[in-house]
Amino acid sequence: MADEPAIARRKADHLEVAASGEADFAERTTLLEHVHLVHQALPELAADELELDVELCGHRLAAPVMVTGMTGGTATAARINREIATAAAAAGLAMGVGSQRAMAEHPELLATFRVKDVAPAVVLIGNLGVVQAKALGAARVIELVKQIEADALAIHLNPGQELIQADGDRDFRGAVDTIARLVDALPVPVIVKETGCGLSAQAAARLKFVGVTTVDVAGAGGTSWVAVEARRAAEGSRARALGTELWDWGVPTAVATVACASHGLTTIASGGLRSGLDVARALALGASLGGLAAPVLRAQRAGGVEAIGELLTGVIASVRAVMLLTGSRRVADLRAAPRHLGAPLRGWLEDLGLPAVGVARP
Repeated sequence: MADEPAIARRKADHLEVAASGEADFAERTTLLEHVHLVHQALPELAADELELDVELCGHRLAAPVMVTGMTGGTATAARINREIATAAAAAGLAMGVGSQRAMAEHPELLATFRVKDVAPAVVLIGNLGVVQAKALGAARVIELVKQIEADALAIHLNPGQELIQADGDRDFRGAVDTIARLVDALPVPVIVKETGCGLSAQAAARLKFVGVTTVDVAGAGGTSWVAVEARRAAEGSRARALGTELWDWGVPTAVATVACASHGLTTIASGGLRSGLDVARALALGASLGGLAAPVLRAQRAGGVEAIGELLTGVIASVRAVMLLTGSRRVADLRAAPRHLGAPLRGWLEDLGLPAVGVARP
């Protein structure tokens, strides 16, 4: 549409590129494949006695799984969000929406982020970039949270992506102070998340210092948002060249998970998780739950609410199976499950001084 806001066109581009798989990391992986949990032939457990429920921002979820924020701002995004919400609510899980910057700049796009009318029980995570949050101020951010009835707000960090985007942000000063103010001012919990480049131990320490208790690592190994912007950039442009050079930039999801959990943060492991086994591996590294995005988007495209529901049911069943096969009655027990870490992951952890075992929450 000729009168469609530029930001809406950008969001539509993002969806297409992410769904296609053309912006997946080329060589860098999540490193979760190097977490080998040890089989227990005598688990002394029954599958139906396992406790999969976890807490996220004061809300109880039926399983340690969520659908992380992807989209908003277009008619297609509205349908995607509502179908995800319906399936997530039926499974007792949480979901996030994409950046609410679109509705902040264009209030007529509000409906593309609203899902509580079709899924009042879903635990809903709002989403806003830290640079936009700084510019808008706490009062306006609170309004954005209330407009979609969010149960928490994810403040996303994406300097890598912004540097490749032609009209992206270039000034990231004041982010820590902005987050600190929002933690104090917002009536709902603040989750700080990356967008595919991962969170380091240094970032985790700074976030904890200003009162953040929950993070989403959104690590390297799945969709590269640097690559998404490289795909969108004009052929032969500096942005395309820089995005291609930095295509695989980021902290692998497994490493970022250990980094954040080791600082005592409630950690959502996302970024390249594709299965229940991936979720279980992340839980063993100290995550409180695993987040999926691209697989859910592809399921939605393939079959709407029903296909999303089947995917989520399968992921949860896989987590349950791994818990049984490692003798883990509760989700937290996976942190103590015996494991072998492959050399690539162990090397990262050793070089960064991070623990090579599951991190128990204090």
